[in-house]
Amino acid sequence: MNSADRPGNATLILLASLYCAQGLPSGLVAHSLPVLLRQNGVDLGLIGLLKLLALPWLLKVLWAPWIDRIGSRRLGHHRGWILPLQGTVVLCLLGLALIAPQALFGTAFWGLLATLLIINLAASTQDVATDGLAVRLLPERWRGLGNSLQVGGYKVGMLASGSGLLLVIGSLGWNLSIGLLAVALLLLTLPIWLFPETRLLPQHIEQAEPAGPGLLWRHYKGLLAQPGMFAWLAVVLTFKLGDALGSPMIKPMLVDQGWETAALGQLTLISSIAGIGGALLGGLLYARFGALRSLLAFGTLQALGIAAMALLVGRGGETVVVYAVSLFEQVADGMSTVALFAVMMRMCRPEHEGADFTLQASAQILLAGIIGACSGVLAKAVGYEALFAGAGALAVVGLIVTAWCFTSGGSEPRYRQNPR
Repeated sequence: MNSADRPGNATLILLASLYCAQGLPSGLVAHSLPVLLRQNGVDLGLIGLLKLLALPWLLKVLWAPWIDRIGSRRLGHHRGWILPLQGTVVLCLLGLALIAPQALFGTAFWGLLATLLIINLAASTQDVATDGLAVRLLPERWRGLGNSLQVGGYKVGMLASGSGLLLVIGSLGWNLSIGLLAVALLLLTLPIWLFPETRLLPQHIEQAEPAGPGLLWRHYKGLLAQPGMFAWLAVVLTFKLGDALGSPMIKPMLVDQGWETAALGQLTLISSIAGIGGALLGGLLYARFGALRSLLAFGTLQALGIAAMALLVGRGGETVVVYAVSLFEQVADGMSTVALFAVMMRMCRPEHEGADFTLQASAQILLAGIIGACSGVLAKAVGYEALFAGAGALAVVGLIVTAWCFTSGGSEPRYRQNPR
Protein backbone atom coordinates (compact mmCIF):
# COMPACT_ATOMS: atom_id res chain seq x y z
CA MET A 1 0.00 0.00 0.00
CA ASN A 2 1.45 3.34 -1.03
CA SER A 3 1.63 5.53 2.04
CA ALA A 4 3.18 8.59 0.41
CA ASP A 5 0.09 10.68 1.01
CA ARG A 6 -0.50 9.31 4.51
CA PRO A 7 -1.03 12.13 7.02
CA GLY A 8 1.89 12.69 9.39
CA ASN A 9 1.94 11.59 13.00
CA ALA A 10 1.47 15.16 14.21
CA THR A 11 -1.79 15.38 12.25
CA LEU A 12 -3.03 12.06 13.63
CA ILE A 13 -2.18 13.09 17.20
CA LEU A 14 -3.95 16.41 16.67
CA LEU A 15 -7.18 14.82 15.46
CA ALA A 16 -7.10 12.09 18.12
CA SER A 17 -6.69 14.72 20.85
CA LEU A 18 -9.58 16.84 19.55
CA TYR A 19 -12.02 13.94 19.32
CA CYS A 20 -10.93 12.58 22.70
CA ALA A 21 -11.56 16.05 24.12
CA GLN A 22 -15.18 15.84 22.89
CA GLY A 23 -15.68 12.49 24.59
CA LEU A 24 -14.62 13.70 28.05
CA PRO A 25 -17.67 15.90 28.78
CA SER A 26 -19.98 13.45 27.01
CA GLY A 27 -18.93 10.56 29.23
CA LEU A 28 -19.33 12.72 32.32
CA VAL A 29 -22.91 13.65 31.44
CA ALA A 30 -24.04 10.33 30.00
CA HIS A 31 -22.40 7.80 32.33
CA SER A 32 -20.95 9.26 35.52
CA LEU A 33 -23.41 11.91 36.62
CA PRO A 34 -26.58 9.76 36.55
CA VAL A 35 -24.89 7.34 38.97
CA LEU A 36 -23.48 10.08 41.22
CA LEU A 37 -26.73 12.03 41.32
CA ARG A 38 -28.77 8.98 42.27
CA GLN A 39 -26.26 8.01 44.97
CA ASN A 40 -26.78 11.48 46.45
CA GLY A 41 -30.56 11.07 46.49
CA VAL A 42 -31.45 13.28 43.51
CA ASP A 43 -34.96 12.62 42.18
CA LEU A 44 -35.18 10.39 39.09
CA GLY A 45 -37.23 13.02 37.28
CA LEU A 46 -34.44 15.55 37.68
CA ILE A 47 -31.83 13.02 36.60
CA GLY A 48 -33.86 12.51 33.43
CA LEU A 49 -33.28 16.17 32.57
CA LEU A 50 -29.66 15.28 31.78
CA LYS A 51 -30.90 13.90 28.45
CA LEU A 52 -31.94 17.42 27.43
CA LEU A 53 -28.33 18.54 27.77
CA ALA A 54 -27.54 16.62 24.57
CA LEU A 55 -29.75 18.96 22.51
CA PRO A 56 -26.81 21.13 21.34
CA TRP A 57 -25.36 18.07 19.59
CA LEU A 58 -28.54 17.80 17.53
CA LEU A 59 -29.21 21.51 17.08
CA LYS A 60 -25.63 22.42 16.08
CA VAL A 61 -26.74 22.06 12.47
CA LEU A 62 -28.50 25.41 12.91
CA TRP A 63 -25.30 27.37 13.57
CA ALA A 64 -22.74 25.20 11.78
CA PRO A 65 -22.70 27.34 8.57
CA TRP A 66 -21.48 30.34 10.60
CA ILE A 67 -18.60 28.22 11.95
CA ASP A 68 -17.49 27.68 8.34
CA ARG A 69 -18.16 31.29 7.40
CA ILE A 70 -16.53 33.21 10.25
CA GLY A 71 -13.00 32.64 11.51
CA SER A 72 -9.86 34.23 12.88
CA ARG A 73 -7.15 35.19 10.39
CA ARG A 74 -4.57 35.45 13.17
CA LEU A 75 -5.23 32.10 14.89
CA GLY A 76 -6.46 30.18 11.84
CA HIS A 77 -10.03 29.51 10.81
CA HIS A 78 -10.61 26.28 12.74
CA ARG A 79 -8.05 26.89 15.47
CA GLY A 80 -9.70 30.23 16.19
CA TRP A 81 -12.88 28.37 17.12
CA ILE A 82 -11.44 25.29 18.82
CA LEU A 83 -9.09 27.02 21.27
CA PRO A 84 -11.67 29.29 22.98
CA LEU A 85 -14.32 26.56 22.96
CA GLN A 86 -12.08 23.98 24.65
CA GLY A 87 -10.89 26.69 27.00
CA THR A 88 -14.52 27.30 27.96
CA VAL A 89 -15.01 23.62 28.80
CA VAL A 90 -11.80 23.60 30.89
CA LEU A 91 -12.97 26.63 32.86
CA CYS A 92 -16.40 25.10 33.44
CA LEU A 93 -14.86 21.86 34.73
CA LEU A 94 -12.51 23.80 37.00
CA GLY A 95 -15.51 25.71 38.34
CA LEU A 96 -17.32 22.44 39.13
CA ALA A 97 -14.16 21.11 40.79
CA LEU A 98 -14.13 24.06 43.20
CA ILE A 99 -17.67 23.48 44.49
CA ALA A 100 -18.58 20.88 47.11
CA PRO A 101 -20.60 17.99 45.64
CA GLN A 102 -23.21 18.32 48.38
CA ALA A 103 -24.00 21.81 47.07
CA LEU A 104 -23.93 20.81 43.39
CA PHE A 105 -26.27 17.88 43.97
CA GLY A 106 -28.49 19.92 46.27
CA THR A 107 -29.09 23.67 46.38
CA ALA A 108 -26.87 24.38 43.36
CA PHE A 109 -28.35 21.62 41.16
CA TRP A 110 -29.78 24.04 38.60
CA GLY A 111 -26.40 25.76 38.42
CA LEU A 112 -24.86 22.35 37.70
CA LEU A 113 -27.31 21.81 34.83
CA ALA A 114 -26.60 25.28 33.42
CA THR A 115 -22.85 24.64 33.53
CA LEU A 116 -23.25 21.27 31.85
CA LEU A 117 -25.38 22.89 29.14
CA ILE A 118 -22.60 25.41 28.45
CA ILE A 119 -20.11 22.53 28.31
CA ASN A 120 -22.22 20.64 25.77
CA LEU A 121 -22.81 23.78 23.73
CA ALA A 122 -19.08 24.46 23.55
CA ALA A 123 -18.14 20.81 22.84
CA SER A 124 -20.76 20.39 20.09
CA THR A 125 -19.64 23.61 18.38
CA GLN A 126 -16.03 22.50 18.68
CA ASP A 127 -17.10 19.32 16.87
CA VAL A 128 -18.20 21.34 13.82
CA ALA A 129 -14.84 23.11 13.60
CA THR A 130 -12.94 19.86 14.22
CA ASP A 131 -14.82 18.00 11.48
CA GLY A 132 -14.10 20.82 9.06
CA LEU A 133 -10.41 20.75 9.98
CA ALA A 134 -10.27 16.96 9.58
CA VAL A 135 -11.77 17.10 6.08
CA ARG A 136 -9.20 19.71 5.02
CA LEU A 137 -6.23 17.90 6.59
CA LEU A 138 -6.91 14.35 5.39
CA PRO A 139 -6.38 13.10 1.82
CA GLU A 140 -9.44 11.18 0.65
CA ARG A 141 -7.76 7.80 0.76
CA TRP A 142 -6.87 8.24 4.43
CA ARG A 143 -10.16 9.62 5.69
CA GLY A 144 -11.01 6.17 6.96
CA LEU A 145 -8.00 6.35 9.27
CA GLY A 146 -9.03 9.86 10.29
CA ASN A 147 -12.46 8.60 11.25
CA SER A 148 -10.86 5.75 13.17
CA LEU A 149 -9.37 8.48 15.32
CA GLN A 150 -12.76 10.19 15.53
CA VAL A 151 -14.64 7.09 16.69
CA GLY A 152 -11.79 5.71 18.80
CA GLY A 153 -10.77 9.02 20.34
CA TYR A 154 -14.34 9.87 21.29
CA LYS A 155 -14.82 6.46 22.90
CA VAL A 156 -11.56 6.77 24.84
CA GLY A 157 -12.70 10.15 26.18
CA MET A 158 -16.07 8.73 27.19
CA LEU A 159 -14.47 5.75 28.91
CA ALA A 160 -12.09 8.02 30.84
CA SER A 161 -14.84 10.32 32.14
CA GLY A 162 -17.43 7.57 32.44
CA SER A 163 -16.11 4.24 33.73
CA GLY A 164 -12.74 5.73 34.67
CA LEU A 165 -14.21 8.53 36.77
CA LEU A 166 -16.53 6.14 38.60
CA LEU A 167 -13.58 3.91 39.44
CA VAL A 168 -11.48 6.67 41.05
CA ILE A 169 -14.01 9.09 42.49
CA GLY A 170 -14.52 6.96 45.61
CA SER A 171 -10.89 7.32 46.64
CA LEU A 172 -10.06 10.74 45.16
CA GLY A 173 -13.35 12.50 45.80
CA TRP A 174 -15.44 14.73 43.52
CA ASN A 175 -13.26 17.85 43.57
CA LEU A 176 -9.93 16.19 42.76
CA SER A 177 -11.49 13.84 40.16
CA ILE A 178 -13.17 16.66 38.22
CA GLY A 179 -10.01 18.76 38.59
CA LEU A 180 -7.98 15.98 36.99
CA LEU A 181 -10.56 15.81 34.20
CA ALA A 182 -10.02 19.52 33.56
CA VAL A 183 -6.23 19.02 33.55
CA ALA A 184 -6.58 16.14 31.07
CA LEU A 185 -8.65 18.35 28.77
CA LEU A 186 -6.06 21.11 29.06
CA LEU A 187 -3.34 18.66 28.00
CA LEU A 188 -5.50 17.56 25.06
CA THR A 189 -5.63 21.21 23.99
CA LEU A 190 -1.83 21.42 23.55
CA PRO A 191 -1.74 19.84 20.03
CA ILE A 192 -4.20 22.39 18.60
CA TRP A 193 -2.39 25.19 20.47
CA LEU A 194 0.87 24.18 18.76
CA PHE A 195 -0.73 23.52 15.36
CA PRO A 196 0.41 26.15 12.80
CA GLU A 197 -2.85 26.28 10.85
CA THR A 198 -2.19 29.65 9.21
CA ARG A 199 1.04 28.26 7.72
CA LEU A 200 -0.08 24.76 6.75
CA LEU A 201 -3.59 25.43 5.46
CA PRO A 202 -4.62 28.20 3.07
CA GLN A 203 -7.09 30.73 4.40
CA HIS A 204 -10.74 30.18 3.57
CA ILE A 205 -11.60 32.16 0.45
CA GLU A 206 -14.60 34.47 0.33
CA GLN A 207 -17.62 32.23 0.06
CA ALA A 208 -20.56 32.62 -2.26
CA GLU A 209 -23.02 32.86 0.63
CA PRO A 210 -22.79 36.17 2.46
CA ALA A 211 -23.16 36.05 6.23
CA GLY A 212 -26.65 36.97 7.33
CA PRO A 213 -30.04 35.57 8.31
CA GLY A 214 -30.40 33.67 5.04
CA LEU A 215 -27.07 31.85 5.30
CA LEU A 216 -28.57 28.69 6.80
CA TRP A 217 -31.00 28.19 3.92
CA ARG A 218 -28.49 29.09 1.20
CA HIS A 219 -25.82 26.86 2.67
CA TYR A 220 -27.87 23.68 2.84
CA LYS A 221 -29.72 24.38 -0.39
CA GLY A 222 -26.32 24.43 -2.07
CA LEU A 223 -25.37 21.12 -0.46
CA LEU A 224 -28.58 19.40 -1.52
CA ALA A 225 -28.09 20.65 -5.08
CA GLN A 226 -24.88 18.60 -5.46
CA PRO A 227 -25.06 15.62 -7.86
CA GLY A 228 -26.02 12.40 -6.11
CA MET A 229 -26.67 14.06 -2.75
CA PHE A 230 -30.27 12.87 -2.28
CA ALA A 231 -29.24 9.30 -3.13
CA TRP A 232 -26.36 9.56 -0.68
CA LEU A 233 -28.62 10.94 2.07
CA ALA A 234 -30.73 7.80 1.63
CA VAL A 235 -27.59 5.81 2.53
CA VAL A 236 -26.83 8.08 5.50
CA LEU A 237 -30.36 7.58 6.83
CA THR A 238 -30.56 3.81 6.38
CA PHE A 239 -27.03 2.44 6.80
CA LYS A 240 -27.05 2.36 10.64
CA LEU A 241 -30.79 1.79 11.23
CA GLY A 242 -30.40 -1.90 12.03
CA ASP A 243 -27.86 -1.10 14.73
CA ALA A 244 -30.06 1.74 16.01
CA LEU A 245 -33.01 -0.63 16.38
CA GLY A 246 -31.19 -3.51 18.03
CA SER A 247 -28.39 -2.07 20.19
CA PRO A 248 -30.58 -0.35 22.85
CA MET A 249 -32.06 -3.72 23.81
CA ILE A 250 -28.83 -5.69 24.25
CA LYS A 251 -28.30 -4.83 27.91
CA PRO A 252 -32.00 -5.12 28.90
CA MET A 253 -32.01 -8.59 27.34
CA LEU A 254 -28.98 -9.61 29.41
CA VAL A 255 -30.50 -8.11 32.58
CA ASP A 256 -33.62 -10.19 31.98
CA GLN A 257 -31.36 -13.25 31.82
CA GLY A 258 -29.77 -12.56 35.20
CA TRP A 259 -26.69 -10.46 34.44
CA GLU A 260 -25.60 -8.32 37.38
CA THR A 261 -24.49 -4.68 37.17
CA ALA A 262 -20.80 -5.46 37.71
CA ALA A 263 -20.79 -8.12 35.00
CA LEU A 264 -22.51 -5.76 32.59
CA GLY A 265 -20.00 -3.04 33.40
CA GLN A 266 -17.11 -5.36 32.63
CA LEU A 267 -18.74 -6.48 29.38
CA THR A 268 -19.32 -2.84 28.38
CA LEU A 269 -15.72 -1.88 29.07
CA ILE A 270 -14.20 -4.81 27.17
CA SER A 271 -16.59 -4.48 24.23
CA SER A 272 -15.93 -0.74 24.03
CA ILE A 273 -12.20 -1.43 23.76
CA ALA A 274 -12.99 -3.96 21.02
CA GLY A 275 -15.04 -1.27 19.25
CA ILE A 276 -12.04 1.08 19.32
CA GLY A 277 -9.94 -1.68 17.76
CA GLY A 278 -12.63 -2.22 15.13
CA ALA A 279 -12.62 1.47 14.29
CA LEU A 280 -8.84 1.42 13.80
CA LEU A 281 -9.01 -1.71 11.66
CA GLY A 282 -11.82 -0.24 9.58
CA GLY A 283 -9.83 2.91 8.91
CA LEU A 284 -6.79 0.97 7.74
CA LEU A 285 -8.86 -1.31 5.50
CA TYR A 286 -10.78 1.65 4.05
CA ALA A 287 -7.53 2.92 2.49
CA ARG A 288 -7.19 -0.45 0.73
CA PHE A 289 -10.81 -1.25 -0.13
CA GLY A 290 -12.19 2.15 -1.10
CA ALA A 291 -15.63 3.57 -0.38
CA LEU A 292 -18.12 1.10 -1.87
CA ARG A 293 -16.37 -2.12 -0.90
CA SER A 294 -15.79 -0.82 2.63
CA LEU A 295 -19.43 0.15 3.10
CA LEU A 296 -20.70 -3.17 1.77
CA ALA A 297 -18.16 -5.37 3.56
CA PHE A 298 -18.31 -3.62 6.93
CA GLY A 299 -22.07 -3.13 6.62
CA THR A 300 -22.48 -6.88 6.09
CA LEU A 301 -20.50 -7.55 9.26
CA GLN A 302 -22.71 -5.01 11.05
CA ALA A 303 -25.87 -6.80 9.90
CA LEU A 304 -24.50 -10.17 11.00
CA GLY A 305 -23.41 -8.76 14.36
CA ILE A 306 -26.76 -7.28 15.34
CA ALA A 307 -28.71 -10.28 14.00
CA ALA A 308 -26.43 -12.64 15.96
CA MET A 309 -27.74 -11.08 19.17
CA ALA A 310 -30.83 -13.21 18.62
CA LEU A 311 -28.62 -16.24 19.37
CA LEU A 312 -28.14 -14.97 22.93
CA VAL A 313 -31.83 -15.11 23.82
CA GLY A 314 -32.14 -17.87 26.42
CA ARG A 315 -28.36 -18.34 26.55
CA GLY A 316 -27.40 -15.56 28.97
CA GLY A 317 -25.65 -18.05 31.23
CA GLU A 318 -23.14 -18.95 28.50
CA THR A 319 -20.65 -16.19 29.24
CA VAL A 320 -18.20 -17.17 26.50
CA VAL A 321 -20.92 -17.02 23.85
CA VAL A 322 -22.19 -13.66 25.13
CA TYR A 323 -18.70 -12.18 25.00
CA ALA A 324 -17.95 -13.61 21.56
CA VAL A 325 -21.13 -12.21 19.99
CA SER A 326 -20.88 -8.89 21.82
CA LEU A 327 -17.24 -8.31 20.84
CA PHE A 328 -17.96 -9.22 17.22
CA GLU A 329 -20.90 -6.79 17.15
CA GLN A 330 -18.83 -3.95 18.58
CA VAL A 331 -15.92 -4.52 16.18
CA ALA A 332 -18.34 -4.56 13.24
CA ASP A 333 -20.06 -1.43 14.53
CA GLY A 334 -16.72 0.41 14.77
CA MET A 335 -15.70 -0.62 11.26
CA SER A 336 -19.03 0.31 9.66
CA THR A 337 -19.20 3.67 11.43
CA VAL A 338 -15.73 4.61 10.19
CA ALA A 339 -16.63 3.73 6.60
CA LEU A 340 -19.85 5.76 6.73
CA PHE A 341 -18.14 8.83 8.21
CA ALA A 342 -15.29 8.64 5.69
CA VAL A 343 -17.68 8.77 2.74
CA MET A 344 -19.65 11.54 4.44
CA MET A 345 -16.43 13.57 4.37
CA ARG A 346 -16.01 13.16 0.64
CA MET A 347 -19.47 14.67 0.09
CA CYS A 348 -18.41 17.92 1.78
CA ARG A 349 -17.79 20.98 -0.40
CA PRO A 350 -14.58 22.98 -0.10
CA GLU A 351 -15.02 25.91 2.30
CA HIS A 352 -18.21 24.27 3.66
CA GLU A 353 -16.68 21.20 5.30
CA GLY A 354 -17.85 21.57 8.89
CA ALA A 355 -21.49 22.37 8.19
CA ASP A 356 -21.82 19.87 5.33
CA PHE A 357 -20.54 17.05 7.53
CA THR A 358 -22.72 18.23 10.41
CA LEU A 359 -25.91 18.11 8.33
CA GLN A 360 -25.24 14.53 7.29
CA ALA A 361 -24.32 13.45 10.82
CA SER A 362 -27.33 15.19 12.39
CA ALA A 363 -29.75 13.59 9.91
CA GLN A 364 -28.31 10.16 10.68
CA ILE A 365 -28.41 10.67 14.45
CA LEU A 366 -31.97 12.04 14.41
CA LEU A 367 -33.52 9.13 12.51
CA ALA A 368 -31.42 6.59 14.43
CA GLY A 369 -32.64 8.14 17.68
CA ILE A 370 -36.27 7.87 16.62
CA ILE A 371 -35.83 4.24 15.60
CA GLY A 372 -33.95 3.47 18.82
CA ALA A 373 -36.73 5.01 20.89
CA CYS A 374 -39.13 2.47 19.38
CA SER A 375 -36.93 -0.54 20.14
CA GLY A 376 -38.33 -1.16 23.63
CA VAL A 377 -41.94 -1.12 22.42
CA LEU A 378 -41.10 -3.53 19.60
CA ALA A 379 -39.14 -5.85 21.91
CA LYS A 380 -42.12 -5.99 24.25
CA ALA A 381 -44.49 -6.72 21.37
CA VAL A 382 -42.50 -9.32 19.41
CA GLY A 383 -39.77 -10.47 21.80
CA TYR A 384 -36.01 -10.03 21.77
CA GLU A 385 -35.32 -12.75 19.21
CA ALA A 386 -37.62 -11.30 16.57
CA LEU A 387 -36.37 -7.78 17.32
CA PHE A 388 -32.72 -8.65 16.66
CA ALA A 389 -33.60 -10.66 13.56
CA GLY A 390 -35.60 -7.69 12.31
CA ALA A 391 -32.69 -5.37 13.09
CA GLY A 392 -30.42 -7.55 10.97
CA ALA A 393 -32.93 -7.44 8.12
CA LEU A 394 -33.14 -3.64 8.43
CA ALA A 395 -29.34 -3.48 8.17
CA VAL A 396 -29.55 -5.50 4.95
CA VAL A 397 -31.99 -2.91 3.57
CA GLY A 398 -29.30 -0.30 4.26
CA LEU A 399 -26.82 -2.38 2.23
CA ILE A 400 -29.26 -2.57 -0.69
CA VAL A 401 -29.75 1.20 -0.61
CA THR A 402 -25.96 1.64 -0.54
CA ALA A 403 -25.40 -0.58 -3.58
CA TRP A 404 -28.20 1.23 -5.45
CA CYS A 405 -26.77 4.64 -4.60
CA PHE A 406 -23.31 3.80 -5.94
CA THR A 407 -24.54 2.12 -9.13
CA SER A 408 -27.69 4.01 -10.12
CA GLY A 409 -25.83 6.94 -11.66
CA GLY A 410 -23.02 4.88 -13.13
CA SER A 411 -20.44 6.38 -10.78
CA GLU A 412 -19.72 6.77 -7.11
CA PRO A 413 -21.52 9.64 -5.37
CA ARG A 414 -19.16 12.41 -4.42
CA TYR A 415 -18.91 16.15 -4.44
CA ARG A 416 -17.76 17.36 -7.83
CA GLN A 417 -15.72 20.49 -7.44
CA ASN A 418 -16.62 23.35 -9.71
CA PRO A 419 -13.69 24.87 -11.56
CA ARG A 420 -12.60 28.17 -10.07
